[in-house]
Amino acid sequence: MTTQPAQLTTFPAFMRVDGKTVAIFGNGAEAAAKARLVANTSAAIAVYADAPEAELKDSLTRLGIEPVIAAYAPHQIDDATLVFAATGDAAMDRMIVADARSRKIPANAVDQPEFCDFLTPALVNRAPVAIAIGTEGAGPVLAQMIRARIDQMLSPSLGVLARLAQDYRVAVDRLLPRGVARRRFWRRFFEADVATHVDNGDLSLARRAATRMLRGREPVPGHVWLVGAGPGAEDLLTLRAQRAMMEADAIVYDALVPETVVALGRRDAERISVGKRKGCHSKSQNEINELLVRLGREGKRVVRLKSGDPLVFGRAGEEMAALRDAGVSFEIVPGITSALAAAADFELPLTLRGVASSLVFTTGHDLTGAALPDWARLAVSGATLCVYMGRTVAASVASRLIEAGLPADMTVAIVENASRGDRRLFHSTLADLPALEHRSELAGPVMVVIGDAVAGASFEQSTPIAAGQPSAAPAIRTQAA
Repeated sequence: MTTQPAQLTTFPAFMRVDGKTVAIFGNGAEAAAKARLVANTSAAIAVYADAPEAELKDSLTRLGIEPVIAAYAPHQIDDATLVFAATGDAAMDRMIVADARSRKIPANAVDQPEFCDFLTPALVNRAPVAIAIGTEGAGPVLAQMIRARIDQMLSPSLGVLARLAQDYRVAVDRLLPRGVARRRFWRRFFEADVATHVDNGDLSLARRAATRMLRGREPVPGHVWLVGAGPGAEDLLTLRAQRAMMEADAIVYDALVPETVVALGRRDAERISVGKRKGCHSKSQNEINELLVRLGREGKRVVRLKSGDPLVFGRAGEEMAALRDAGVSFEIVPGITSALAAAADFELPLTLRGVASSLVFTTGHDLTGAALPDWARLAVSGATLCVYMGRTVAASVASRLIEAGLPADMTVAIVENASRGDRRLFHSTLADLPALEHRSELAGPVMVVIGDAVAGASFEQSTPIAAGQPSAAPAIRTQAA
């Protein structure tokens, strides 16, 4: 049995109001809200208020609108295209709507749906692009929440790009035949170099790129974004990263990047897994470098998706060098590195006044060599250590740090799958940290945080890593102690 989709009771449409009068009646916050909404357009706004309140006065001053100080009179709506009744007096609002309807002018009475010929949507304004979200009055707060999410996803320069497209429309219609050729041009216009230059605020370069595309003088150059996917939770991906993924023709991703994050890209984008995880190296770094260069030279827009931040243990330096040598343009999109996510999971202050004034990011493998790294000495003076990929070298890390002078009872926080729904939190002392190596069931990425500041974390959701270890953490030691 086929289920029919629910039908709307209102028909969504955009009304032309350029230079036309929109009349708003009211003294308070509702009238101010309607004035701010209509001010997104080029309509002539007429606000009638017999006793304007402070919020209305302030809003109108900001908008450069001078209110008409007068009580309502029917003749005030004679030349209006739209009418808003927001007086706060239900009977008065109904009378205004009745007068507007008698003149065949659409009207809206605030909070009285049966006296609304049209409903005002939540609006995302990227003029000339506009996105209106309506719930037919069922959930105005829901509409605002959706508006906020869409507003975050869209580049602030989208309107500039759309206006630039208007400048080229006549030339495109004249020079390119209808159908595939024209669609291909506009897709490239909105996704390739033109959009990138507009985002960077360089309209001159954007126009030159658009003109070259229109004349067909040179192929579309590729572009690579080195994107930090964050620690794993998809809602920790940055807005810039989301926009890059929606533009990408190909997404090259590591094994540590969850499928839920990869799925945020365009549906038709090519997805290429390159492994890059301990015991899961499906491609060597040189092969990945060559892949990125090849895709870029093919004119593709590519997202190289890396767990955490691409510049923190992500080998981005090698990829940047390869792209630079090949003449393929690229840019870095930072991500939230796992240490910060692990600290948030533990409510752990990585720096703490009087306790820890410096922070070290490292891998446990740095402590397996013969020479003691300089940062280990920083730990003795109070730095907080964030050890990436430290599970299999936990014993070496613990012994070398104790040997360097850290107390064996120093608090340690351990997080598997930081930020994700399946994360697990553990705590330990430095002396008991070697037990971490035997926890082979911890298959996800493990972050180890060591230092006096760790004792200030919340251990309510944490369990000891070693049997018999106390569940409570020691008190915080200050640097002077």
